[in-house]
Amino acid sequence: MPDLAHEAACARACRICEPELPLGPRPVLRVSSTAKLLIIGQAPGTKVHASGIPWNDPSGIRLRSWLGMDDVTFYDESHVAILPMGLCYPGVLPNGGDKPPLKICAPTWHPRIRPLLVGVELTLYVGSYAIAQYLGKGSMTDHVLNFRAHLPSVIPLPHPSWRTQTWEKRNPWFGAELLPELRDRVAALLGLTTRSA
Repeated sequence: MPDLAHEAACARACRICEPELPLGPRPVLRVSSTAKLLIIGQAPGTKVHASGIPWNDPSGIRLRSWLGMDDVTFYDESHVAILPMGLCYPGVLPNGGDKPPLKICAPTWHPRIRPLLVGVELTLYVGSYAIAQYLGKGSMTDHVLNFRAHLPSVIPLPHPSWRTQTWEKRNPWFGAELLPELRDRVAALLGLTTRSA
């Protein structure tokens, strides 16, 4: 049987996409067989590439706010696993946004690592790339709006970048319905004593 520590070490040593990575390879992931929550986002940005700490940027602050979770809990990999669609920073688009995760990354590493995350009870697909990969056709908004259809094991979320603030204003049900459900489920799953509003 494959060993999670071995597969994670292999992923961290991956150099498959090295010629295409403007800042070079630095795979960022956190995994543990005891983690109950799995977060699948898109790919590290420049700040995460520099620090090696996933979601260590304004989007991560916003995500933790959505979850009602403090930094200590979020970065406790015995409870929270983080496995993005792209493990390395993919570069920048002409318009200034980050490039999509490189297409080879998730098909290479997710099948090797996800089956070994045996404790996971809830998976968050964060952003359109993860949602499209795992939930299939349909818009990001439609998948997130229909989040109850994916319960109890999955909750899709938009990417928590500053750009999503406008989307949230257009979709008030997200804050009124999805976020309370998300916080309650995460709190119950991880045994958190307080549930942030």
